[in-house]
Amino acid sequence: MATFITRLEYSGTGVRLAVKDLIDIIGVPTTAGCRAVAQTALPAQRDAPCMAGARAAGAAIVGKANLYELAFGASGVNEWFGTPVNPFDPGLVPGGSSSGSAVAVADGDADIAYGSDTGGSIRIPAAFCGVTGLKTTHGRISLTGVWPLAPSLDTVGPMARDIAGVTAGMALLEPGFVLDAAQAGRLGRIRPAGITVDPRIDAAVDAALARCGLAVTEISLAGWLDAWHASEPIIGTEAAEADGYLLSQPATRARLSAPVVARLEKGAAQAAGQLQRARAFRDDWREAVASVLAEVDLLVLPTVPFFAPPLAQAHGSAYTAYTMPVNMTGFPALAMPVPSAHALPASLQLIGPAGSEALLLATGAIIEAAAGYTSTSA
Repeated sequence: MATFITRLEYSGTGVRLAVKDLIDIIGVPTTAGCRAVAQTALPAQRDAPCMAGARAAGAAIVGKANLYELAFGASGVNEWFGTPVNPFDPGLVPGGSSSGSAVAVADGDADIAYGSDTGGSIRIPAAFCGVTGLKTTHGRISLTGVWPLAPSLDTVGPMARDIAGVTAGMALLEPGFVLDAAQAGRLGRIRPAGITVDPRIDAAVDAALARCGLAVTEISLAGWLDAWHASEPIIGTEAAEADGYLLSQPATRARLSAPVVARLEKGAAQAAGQLQRARAFRDDWREAVASVLAEVDLLVLPTVPFFAPPLAQAHGSAYTAYTMPVNMTGFPALAMPVPSAHALPASLQLIGPAGSEALLLATGAIIEAAAGYTSTSA
């Protein structure tokens, strides 16, 4: 099994917690799923601050979960440490970058897992593994002691088999967190133009919304595809700033996968003008989405527009088409499984304004109860 990079002999008595191997745990090296980093990584001298709540609650930390190398990819494949096995079919990608975190909760190795989400890295593996994951508001959870990919987009959040587990995970990440919000009264269904979606996924999302009894309005939101494309210069440049040093020495460069080398090189060569335009667009995009969220409580669309592809087709898919534009706003989003006409579940994504995690979870609980799907089906 390649779910964990490091298994730990835990002594806690609380919930079993898997931690993505981007997050420092005292006494354990942080590898970022990367052979070049792992070769020289020393045991962390202290926990990342986001671990404080779990420690105080006596969580049993079961291991450091595997991930896509440097978190710079969304398939979940890792050629150095092995690829976590999709719980539905070992021939399918598990999704990433938080692949080990999703598989750990789907397989029952952990009750809760921590992941990171820069462009969909919690929500995509949650979708492909039939579990629930929460991308938190950018800046809400400390990133100190968390290996960076693109700091202006990076977030840490919880994953679990269901809404209750994710709520418990949020309370570990942010002690004192409670569901102090009622469910949303108005949902806005969006259907981004220019992106092909499997009709079974769209139908599954619509059916889940119809069953839950909440008011749903079709909403037009222009610019989704533009936001997806504008993210590339930002994430590429920031990733090159964080990890580009690994390219400078032949010994470390040789220990990076070819796709990661290509992405880092492209990010390092990014034109300043294009980056400036992308960041300006991000500001406008955030305002546009906030304006729509002033008209409805939450937005709804699929998490990923297709079902998990075969491992042989892991590279080149548009994994982040429905997730990355959310990171460009900094707003939180929840991914949760719903039944579909396919053998695999679809995944429904709820998006809310900054700080609306409690609203997302309260609303997700209503949809979950009505949908009749739980990850125990995996």
